[in-house]
Amino acid sequence: MSFNVSQVKALVYDVFGTVVDWRGSIIREVSTVGERLGVEGDWERFADRWRAGYTEGTRDVREGHRSFITADEMHRERLDILIDEFGLTGMSEGEIDHLNKAWHRLDPWPDAVEGLTRLRSKYVIGTLSNGNVGLLVNMAKHGGLPWDVVLSGQNFGTYKQDPKVYLGAADLLGLAPGEVMMCAAHLNDLHGAAAVGLRTGFIARSTEFGEGNPKAELVADDSIDVSADTYIEFAEKMGT
Repeated sequence: MSFNVSQVKALVYDVFGTVVDWRGSIIREVSTVGERLGVEGDWERFADRWRAGYTEGTRDVREGHRSFITADEMHRERLDILIDEFGLTGMSEGEIDHLNKAWHRLDPWPDAVEGLTRLRSKYVIGTLSNGNVGLLVNMAKHGGLPWDVVLSGQNFGTYKQDPKVYLGAADLLGLAPGEVMMCAAHLNDLHGAAAVGLRTGFIARSTEFGEGNPKAELVADDSIDVSADTYIEFAEKMGT
């Protein structure tokens, strides 16, 4: 049966990179710390290295190489390494914890809140992120993100692209997989969702990893049900 947007009842969103500008936000936060400590550094590289620790950590959990730990715990593991590597020594435990929770304070992309608010008028909208629940709730409060529900890999003890996450989200929402649309700026996430029957929505975020650093996963392919360059265009295509 061909896809019709009227079949969809809920939209669940990847968050890091899709809804919020993690890289720009982290660069800003760590630059502020460096300035306060009188340390100069390549803070763009710091942000990328920090993010890589999370990416590697979720993969290791998903593939069974380690027991489940939260995104906050992964972030702290890598941060402890980066503090020494970049010379950000001398911080108190409270200051380190505050910096680690920079991931709770990521700013939305400029068009995200408006687009999500429009979509919420017609659909249930929520997260489906590898970030832990507390992180996602704090981020929503910080950025004014209008979620109806906050769902996380933490709810299922694993991480995307494990089928348990996508199917578990549909089950918690009381919906069939085909009534849920996974929305993301990353093809690997959308392909994982589509493989177990979810619909797919792509919102382009080509500068997620910085200007002039396009990645193949940030470009939609023909398998995606609905693709858009902005949240406003996506909302229009979804009938809101």
